[in-house]
Amino acid sequence: MVVEDHVDAVENEQQEQVQVQQEQVLEQEEQGLALPERIGYIIWVNDVKAARNLEKYGCVHYISRRMHYVVMYLYTEKAEETLKNIRRLSYVRKVERSYRNEIKTEYTKAVPDQTQFYGI
Repeated sequence: MVVEDHVDAVENEQQEQVQVQQEQVLEQEEQGLALPERIGYIIWVNDVKAARNLEKYGCVHYISRRMHYVVMYLYTEKAEETLKNIRRLSYVRKVERSYRNEIKTEYTKAVPDQTQFYGI
């Protein structure tokens, strides 16, 4: 009985925290304080050690030492001018835009289930 009361109390606290967070997000959206939009870029480099300097241009998410590329995110408002500066760097070979956020991640079941035709 005591354990059930404790579990119920914890669940209620979690629900209240979620509601408070949702209200804060709504308030921020109303005030225009929502998270700014970012675009991902894959930057191919010649020197991985020098690639650490890319942190001053945006958020570096991953640096591949073996394949010599950097995954980083830039704010959309400043992306063009920042990319212009990044392309000028001597250790940058190529800059590609990441299409990860445009890939569909919600799937629908377009093909009907065929297992019902195979009776056991």
